[in-house]
Amino acid sequence: MNLIERLQEAHQARPLVMGILNVTPDSFSDGGQFVSKEAVIQQVVAMTEAGADIIDVGGESTRPGAEPVPLQMELDRVMPAIEWVKQYSDAYVSVDTYKPEVMQQALRLSVDLINDINALEAEGAMALVSQSDVAVCLMHKSGDPQTMQSQPDYPQGVFDAVYDYLSERARACEMAGIQSSAILLDPGFGFGKNLSHNVTLFERLEEFTALNYPLLVGVSRKRMIGELLGELPVDKRLVGSVAAASLAAMKGAKVVRVHDVAETVQALEVTLALL
Repeated sequence: MNLIERLQEAHQARPLVMGILNVTPDSFSDGGQFVSKEAVIQQVVAMTEAGADIIDVGGESTRPGAEPVPLQMELDRVMPAIEWVKQYSDAYVSVDTYKPEVMQQALRLSVDLINDINALEAEGAMALVSQSDVAVCLMHKSGDPQTMQSQPDYPQGVFDAVYDYLSERARACEMAGIQSSAILLDPGFGFGKNLSHNVTLFERLEEFTALNYPLLVGVSRKRMIGELLGELPVDKRLVGSVAAASLAAMKGAKVVRVHDVAETVQALEVTLALL
């Protein structure tokens, strides 16, 4: 069963858990931890055994303030990691990139999902995906990683801005030939949004399901979790992150993107069993 078919399962017991695999030296939470082959393989095996349904491979940090990574450097990081995931795991493979050149190479390795913070806005990205049978996640962001958190502002209201943008991008993808069943949407928590914006989006999360595309939610260890808990540092945000993932599931998320796979899987199993 491919990822698109899995997401369409009406009897899906819980959201799919997407384990984050950042093969970068500067990601906000796990930068530098998984840059060697041995470390990557060990993490892939650990996440798979913990119950990860998808492993999301990223070779460029998009945390606030992050600098762009040259194309060849991203390829050199990501392509071997994708191959190792496919070799050592039966999880679906996602590539976290906004560069069409990286998407193209990842598609040659038969990845299951393109996870694009730029919602296929880069030149050629939409056409490339439309020529494949891969799933794609379209995310909302405001600005770029270097400046997006300076003074985020939504005169029309953050929910309406995000809802309208995701709706328009999904329609554009369908018009380009991408099947509606292959599209996922991500509100983009923390990408050009302050705490108030993030809380508003989370409070109204179930309203995004009216768009009729699977919803992906990624808040794991993010600043909003630390702020809600009194400015806790990244390494103290596990419990808050797991709580948010469970709440996202209750509000209709079909995929949760997390660092802590085992804890999230257990929390989701218990939460949904007791609902």
